[in-house]
Amino acid sequence: MTSLQAESAASPGRPHAQSSLPSHAGPAGGYPDGADFPARLTAVADAVEAFLADRLGDGADEGELARPPRLMQGMRHAVLGGGKRLRPFLTIETARLLGGPFAGALAAGSGIELIHCYSLVHDDLPAMDDDDLRRGKPTVHKAFDEATAILVGDALLTLAFEIQADPVWQADPGVRAELVLRTARAAGLGGMVGGQLLDLGAEGRFGPANLDVDATLQLQAMKTGALLAVSVEAGALVGGASAQERAALLAYGRALGQAFQVADDILDREASAEAMGKRTGKDKEAGKATLVDRLGLDGARAECERLVGVCEAALAPWGAAAETLREAARFTVARKT
Repeated sequence: MTSLQAESAASPGRPHAQSSLPSHAGPAGGYPDGADFPARLTAVADAVEAFLADRLGDGADEGELARPPRLMQGMRHAVLGGGKRLRPFLTIETARLLGGPFAGALAAGSGIELIHCYSLVHDDLPAMDDDDLRRGKPTVHKAFDEATAILVGDALLTLAFEIQADPVWQADPGVRAELVLRTARAAGLGGMVGGQLLDLGAEGRFGPANLDVDATLQLQAMKTGALLAVSVEAGALVGGASAQERAALLAYGRALGQAFQVADDILDREASAEAMGKRTGKDKEAGKATLVDRLGLDGARAECERLVGVCEAALAPWGAAAETLREAARFTVARKT
């Protein structure tokens, strides 16, 4: 029996709940091994991929009547076989830092990853950004159709909360409730969804728009930063962080989320579509609000470095033990895809 199975064995199981970890899972509480940051990132991504593949099987779960094959195919197309899995990585590494259980961290982070994937499916739709390519393959509405893509996004969003609320993965009802609450706020009207609407407005869809730096920062904090910040907060919850620890980790997560979006804006200007696995240059074409427009490329790079400094300062109480999270912040601004 693996560590993950041992942690969930005490709870009533479901067909998809008794997963095996990838072969590289380490002995320390089930956390994947990795001697350096790239190896750790890959190992965690593989563990998340295996967990999500198991959740997206064709067999009906307890309480489900059936799983329509076309819906499952679309969900697997949207989720599996791509992505850095940075959001669950942040959850898992934060929980690891605090000594939290791997099974709970894996489930909490994987739920957030499903919300991220749902947002990409809907963001790619013709009514939104109208993209044909995502992670080097056709977007869901191109591989299937628009109606299927909408329902795939809906199903991923609801599955995310089902996983986070499941006592198989989180024994403490207080942790389950807080995870669902914090994730819903980050993903919803005052977070990612609200930010997406502000982003559409910045294109001039609802009338003239000319966002200043502060308004652009708020848009990006909602659209992108909120889900990255809650990824760290979820790890803090699973790891049993104190109020002071949680505040420091949330400051780290918010700064990292902002840095991620600024770096993404830079990549949209400089990287090729082949390297990114999606169309680039579209933000400028659409007139989207970015810090590259407001600060210039050099100013945007300087802002990235400033935000990395904020991340490092927030992690100071943990000393060398938080080095992986520090490297995650550096990776966020140095990445090429």
